[in-house]
Amino acid sequence: MLQSGGMKTFYSPAHLGHAPVEEFEGGRLTPAVERPERAEAVRARIVERGLGPVLAPAEFGNEPILRVHDPELVGFLGEAFGAWQAAYGTGARAALPSRWPARGLDARRAVDIESRLGTFAFDAGTPILQGTWPAARAAANVALSAAQAIRDGGKSAFALTRPPGHHASNDVFGGFCYLNNIAIAAQYLADAGMRPAILDVDYHHGNGTQTIFYARDDVFFCSIHADPNFAFPHFLGFADEHGAGAGEDMNLNLPLPSGTDWPHYSTAFAKARGRIEAFGPDVLLVSLGLDTFIDDPIARFRLRSEDYLRLGEAIAAFRLPTLFVFEGGYNVEKLGVNTVNVLEGFAGG
Repeated sequence: MLQSGGMKTFYSPAHLGHAPVEEFEGGRLTPAVERPERAEAVRARIVERGLGPVLAPAEFGNEPILRVHDPELVGFLGEAFGAWQAAYGTGARAALPSRWPARGLDARRAVDIESRLGTFAFDAGTPILQGTWPAARAAANVALSAAQAIRDGGKSAFALTRPPGHHASNDVFGGFCYLNNIAIAAQYLADAGMRPAILDVDYHHGNGTQTIFYARDDVFFCSIHADPNFAFPHFLGFADEHGAGAGEDMNLNLPLPSGTDWPHYSTAFAKARGRIEAFGPDVLLVSLGLDTFIDDPIARFRLRSEDYLRLGEAIAAFRLPTLFVFEGGYNVEKLGVNTVNVLEGFAGG
């Protein structure tokens, strides 16, 4: 157990305004799994364990967001809910797409809210509510505040971001993600002259983060995740995706089979460590997803609570300033324990 002077956590209550009730999954509307209780469970565990101070984020404005995201996406996210209610009435609580510009259709002709939703979203499980844009903006500020703490000499920081971000690319949102918090933080650190590596340990591949940095050689991206042959996001995350152009060999995907447990996971982690160390970063950013847990309701790995202590110790072995950014994990009962186990394992390692 750490005392108050330990790892800084940045958190904003603005996420409470983004409270989806339903998502479209498996051909039907189902209860939302990405809900406010997730971040609140983690915050409560941080306080209970005395991990360190929980701090409000600073306001950074849109400039660092626009270093990563297309202005049209940012503008759309800010106005989408109002446009949805203008089209469907004030009783329409959540905007969800139902049409997409598939091959042979012209996305440039998107004009109304239905067609624009389909242009910017890649799934039907990421609703936009009245509080979604303020929550997404606050999450970006949380990540940037944690990155600023690292830039200013901090050895570690935790960005308790919600909504999550690693599925959002520069001009597309989806997978419960609207703005790519970790990419925004990595770009901020790169702009400050640092050399970032990103390690994504979420059950699902960080397709948005990969896409943002895929053709660049100044940020290394590595993801350990469930094989996209059976797992979301399905269309990216394969082992033969190495980067393009200047980014050739700057991307490493380590897809794993259903039922992966800690011994097999740690083998993949060792491969990730070797490649990250070869890149020679001076800062590590971790997309911290906890949906690798054995009892996660939407995932198929078999990590246990004690394994997250080992994961934290393994991350500490890089001996780099480290920024943790909260991503997935949907077993609310154990989410706080598992998240803080990583952070305590890191601190002890």
